[in-house]
Amino acid sequence: MAFPRIVISAIRGGAGKTIISAGIISAFKLAGKQISPFKKGPDYIDAGWLALAAGRPCYNLDTFLIPAEQVLNSFYSHALTADLSIIEGNRGLYDGIDVEGTTSTAALAKLLKAPVILCLDCTKSTRTVAAIVLGCLHFDHDVDIKGVILNRVAGSRHENILRNSIERHTGICVLGSIPKLGKQSFPERHMGLVPAPEHKWAADSLASAAQMAKKYINLELLFQIVVNAPALSQISTTGKLPENKDDTLTIYSEDNPRIGIIKDSAFQFYYHENFEALISAGAELVFISPLSDKYIPEIDALYIGGGFPETHAKELAENISFKENLKSLAAEGLPVYAECGGLMYLGKELVVNGQRCAMTGILPIVFGFSKKPQAHGYTVCEVKEKNPYYEVGTKIYGHEFHYSSVLKWDGNEEAFAFRMERGSGFINNKDGIIFKNVFATYTHIHALGTPAWSKAMIRNAISYRSKKANAQ
Repeated sequence: MAFPRIVISAIRGGAGKTIISAGIISAFKLAGKQISPFKKGPDYIDAGWLALAAGRPCYNLDTFLIPAEQVLNSFYSHALTADLSIIEGNRGLYDGIDVEGTTSTAALAKLLKAPVILCLDCTKSTRTVAAIVLGCLHFDHDVDIKGVILNRVAGSRHENILRNSIERHTGICVLGSIPKLGKQSFPERHMGLVPAPEHKWAADSLASAAQMAKKYINLELLFQIVVNAPALSQISTTGKLPENKDDTLTIYSEDNPRIGIIKDSAFQFYYHENFEALISAGAELVFISPLSDKYIPEIDALYIGGGFPETHAKELAENISFKENLKSLAAEGLPVYAECGGLMYLGKELVVNGQRCAMTGILPIVFGFSKKPQAHGYTVCEVKEKNPYYEVGTKIYGHEFHYSSVLKWDGNEEAFAFRMERGSGFINNKDGIIFKNVFATYTHIHALGTPAWSKAMIRNAISYRSKKANAQ
């Protein structure tokens, strides 16, 4: 079957591929094309921008977090509903966690048999860029590099040298040349872009990106590369075409367990697949915000994802009724699953720029913050202690990325479910804090790679609802 597709990669992180990807998606969308966006790598922020540009969810394709067959099935099912698919890579094309590059963007491109476009940061470079492209071409002949986009070009003279050098020495076509842009429409924080929900001018930024793509990139030639991607004869490794599920998060009966999702500009790091997994397992999703809601509606379980609660610490601290409501529900046994930013919100305090901001106090933790990452990368956790969500002996593949650190922990060693085989975790090579039906961890999971999670959420929600009904 024909699945028009392209992978947009780079030589390194920070080369501008997210802005270029968002610009290309926005430009094609303005031309009337339906785009299915995908992101390679453990990432929420870039995926948020791509989803906003496409006007539909962005799905994650990561061969560390998700088995290869599930990666393929996810791609097929979501690509079917679009005119073309654009997959943004992460870091450099061949970068991965091992010397074989098994988790690299290149490995994903080969799995999907997708052509690759390289975004090249040309700052203070000319012919050397051609040498780099040539090296990428010969490093793995199974990776189908079809063209390059020059970024941060100093002027016409710089562009001519780059273009002539690359086309002469590599035979690869230059699809576009983007100058150094004076106005930055995509502000950055930490190691990436500011999340779209925090950026008041997100629509304007994407409009600017679309104009950039239309002005500086040969979109017609790029489109020809996309539509001429090789046909995929094998629909999946099982030989079956996966069901095309509706992304709409609506329509439930009264029997569906109601799972609350804390989602706003403070807590925004969620894989859309995790929502879909809960819905497929039978849940009704109820979206809640401690920034605007005073109380928690009737729910049977709660999921708190990651984000930047430190940037909203004052507002979170001031919503006392919400905090007290959540603390009371947790004490009564409400199932709560929290990741990273959610973990911080369940703690006692956040110390931000010397100011102490009270959180829910469900867990006896005080968090501080650093200007440098305290943990960053993939994690492997072995479940060592009994808990409401994972069987003992299970291995969880996830990722962590946070600037917070534990200033004070008044709990005990028996409170942790995870032993870290890879990654930093909470403290002392442990993670996964257990308190009644609360489970809080720095590790983010992806539902396609950890299917037990959604089932456990539903099971705990039904159990909690039943106990509550019997007590009345």
